[in-house]
Amino acid sequence: MNVLVTGGAGYVGSVATETLLARGHQVVVLDDLRTGHRAAVPDGAAFVLADVADPDLVGFAIEEHGVEAIVHFAASSLVGASMEAPLDYFDNNVGGALRLWRTALRHGVRKVVVSSTAALYGTPDVVPIPETAPLHPESVYGETKWQLERTLTWLARTAGMGVVALRYFNAAGASATRGEDHRPESHLIPLVLQVAAGRRPHVAIYGDDYPTPDGTAVRDYVHVEDLAEAHVAALEAVAPGTAQAYNLGNGQGYSVREVVEVVARVTGREVATVAAPRRAGDPPVLVADATAARRELGWTPRRPDLDRIVADAWAWYQAHPDGYPS
Repeated sequence: MNVLVTGGAGYVGSVATETLLARGHQVVVLDDLRTGHRAAVPDGAAFVLADVADPDLVGFAIEEHGVEAIVHFAASSLVGASMEAPLDYFDNNVGGALRLWRTALRHGVRKVVVSSTAALYGTPDVVPIPETAPLHPESVYGETKWQLERTLTWLARTAGMGVVALRYFNAAGASATRGEDHRPESHLIPLVLQVAAGRRPHVAIYGDDYPTPDGTAVRDYVHVEDLAEAHVAALEAVAPGTAQAYNLGNGQGYSVREVVEVVARVTGREVATVAAPRRAGDPPVLVADATAARRELGWTPRRPDLDRIVADAWAWYQAHPDGYPS
């Protein structure tokens, strides 16, 4: 299949591109490099430097490469930043996506897999969280992803689009050649690894008074290669005129303090921490019930162990201490 991967120069997008190529798909990556890295785009993928909201360049990419489906990663994705700059998030995550769908439909592309998020659930009533749980985002970021999903659901009903939204929990780990390089970094595991490597004095624990066993927030960490394999499974299963949403996670939660302990054990290094106030929009516990993805997509995470996830991230970080070359 000829696939357009938006945001394919980013963390999850680049690993998904790598996996799509390995499965025999033809891939063109479209990325404006606002937060992505040209060096992260795998060999074998075509590359178009463009914003998803640009109808001319997106249309060119679709026609030039005979695109049959889109896997959409391009979005702003920081909960805290979304609360500080809500209009930027609505403009990029919702406005940009709407223009992308308009271009896709104009050029006859009706198969879409989108990166969504557990942030749709807000503070859940039930843990692990099933897809049937109420959706009530507590951050602007979560709200933008909810609007993205609802728009696509209507396009499935009215325009014959086939849509799969993948609500993943906390992406982590690395492949042998691709890992996390956010500037500035905001994800917990790479931040703790930087402390272990002596490149950061400590890691902040945002909130130590949550209603959890050790007072710190609990999250479900899923290996980025498992996420990539889920996107391939969704792409191969998507059917015209339907819209489905699936959780992606391991069903096992780890607190911030537990993550710090695992990093210390895997790296053999001490990790200093400091207490910090809670961040707006951060629920106490997010753990996935991914039964539907296992049943309907045939997806099973093959790397669920947190020690393995951290070890893969540490190996990539040691090989790329400064991230991707500029």
